[in-house]
Amino acid sequence: MRKWPTWILFGLIVVLQYPLWFGKGGWLRVWDMDQQLEAQQEVNQKLELRNAGLDAEVRDLKNGYEAIEERARFELGLVKPGEVFVQVPHKAQH
Repeated sequence: MRKWPTWILFGLIVVLQYPLWFGKGGWLRVWDMDQQLEAQQEVNQKLELRNAGLDAEVRDLKNGYEAIEERARFELGLVKPGEVFVQVPHKAQH
């Protein structure tokens, strides 16, 4: 007869603890959501790197002709038709 209060208290503790562990905002759900968040952050990071690369490629394509023309002028000495290229040498400082 003395054990029934113990079992009742144990039952109440189990009933009160159930939502904490298995309920809508319970520990297991929070842990699962944390795992999903970490996985999504990894995916987002990979996509951000890909987007940055694509953005750099787009900028390069937009400005690519200018960069190519500049290299052709200064590294190869090329000129456009009807254009005169004048290069002034720097004086060597002693």
